[in-house]
Amino acid sequence: MNMEAFRVDALSVETHPTHDQMAAAAATAVADGLRQAITQHGRARVIFASAASQIRFLELLTRDHTVDWGRITGFHMDEYLGIDPVHPASFRRFLRERLTSRVRFETFEFIQGEAEEPLKECDRYTARLQAAPIDLCVMGIGENGHIAFNDPPVADFEDPRVVKLVALDKACRLQQVGEGAFPSLEVVPRYAYTLTVPALCAARRLVCVVPESRKADAVRQTLQGPISTVCPASVLRRQPHATLYLDANSAAGLSGMG
Repeated sequence: MNMEAFRVDALSVETHPTHDQMAAAAATAVADGLRQAITQHGRARVIFASAASQIRFLELLTRDHTVDWGRITGFHMDEYLGIDPVHPASFRRFLRERLTSRVRFETFEFIQGEAEEPLKECDRYTARLQAAPIDLCVMGIGENGHIAFNDPPVADFEDPRVVKLVALDKACRLQQVGEGAFPSLEVVPRYAYTLTVPALCAARRLVCVVPESRKADAVRQTLQGPISTVCPASVLRRQPHATLYLDANSAAGLSGMG
């Protein structure tokens, strides 16, 4: 298999033979996007996902010392409600270990999962996000087709909010167990903060990084099913500023493409 590039509706798609090749291509694209934003605007603002699917990509991205990280403000797209930043499954901990301990951002704005007044935390984080345009959003796709924590039951393609509290779908919570974030379903939080679908798609550029065979069915639904909240990631097909990066395993369920 060679790298293949094609479009599905407005969405650009690249499939690469291996996870490493896919991660390298995505890291190059994000680094290029960050450098371009800094050249054009003097600063860059970028949203990151926190998931096992992002680990190799983040390893490669943080090795790129041609990016002026000191001119970049970072954000993340979701966090469990009521979880503290040192919890092993905290997305803040994930990002500190995989990203902000490796490169020095100008600032990184974290969702305070343990905030005593969650609705006020939604408002606070919304204000941070809306202070200036977002140049890049780097995301994954969940096994149930979610983007951030916009699971099928709560995803809204026309959501007027920027950040909201959601109940997590059982399939999403089972994925967290399967990835080793929690020892059992019973201890996975039932609620979380998430950026909404329109908030994610409002970034000037979207990069979606999706390796591994366990994502193959979600990728198939994203690209070959209807554009619907039944598979929230299908909204990417309406985003001409988005590129979906796949490896051979995550693309294995596709037919008649490429």
